[in-house]
Amino acid sequence: MSEENSNGNEPEMNETPENEAPETEAADGAEGAEDAAAAAAAAAGAEDPLAKLQAENAELKDRLMRALAEVENVRRRADKERQDQSKFGVSPLAKELMPVVDNLGRALEHVPDALKSDDDAVKNFLMGIEMTEKQLVDAFDRCQIKKVDPLGEKFDYKLHQAMSEATGTEHAPGTVVQVLQSGYVLHDRLLRPAMVIVAKGEPEAPSGDTAPVDTTA
Repeated sequence: MSEENSNGNEPEMNETPENEAPETEAADGAEGAEDAAAAAAAAAGAEDPLAKLQAENAELKDRLMRALAEVENVRRRADKERQDQSKFGVSPLAKELMPVVDNLGRALEHVPDALKSDDDAVKNFLMGIEMTEKQLVDAFDRCQIKKVDPLGEKFDYKLHQAMSEATGTEHAPGTVVQVLQSGYVLHDRLLRPAMVIVAKGEPEAPSGDTAPVDTTA
């Protein structure tokens, strides 16, 4: 009986170490892999804050540069608007006064010479109109408003407005032969173009060598 028990127990004692050894090795391998993964994750986690801070720093720098550029653009626009207002702020008033100057000039031009010399009251009245016109013109000059009166000059589409063309004027084509209404400029800005009549080129006369056309057919 003792031999049988001893023989019967031997296989049981030998089976236990053989079965447990692979399981222990597998467990140890799994734990090693987990430890390596945890270490890699920890290393990656340790680098992420620096990279994140660098990205945030770059973004903030970009936003700051954009904000500074926008502030500079606003400043430049404000400076230009201020300069334009200083130079051209008088434009609306000047445009309202231009017809007044025109009418005063027309009134003086259409007074007969006989009436100017015979009646003292008319003379004084005309003198008052002349003085009023001169004061307005002087005020225009002080504000850098210049009259455009291009009689005899070459037509300039930037300053003149052609109302019609005239033939037989003995002037070169494109020459202003009559000014219907003077123009005005403020600094380098056109307030009103001068309305003019421009000389037109004469058509070429037919050559004497041209054979007559037979119209009898």
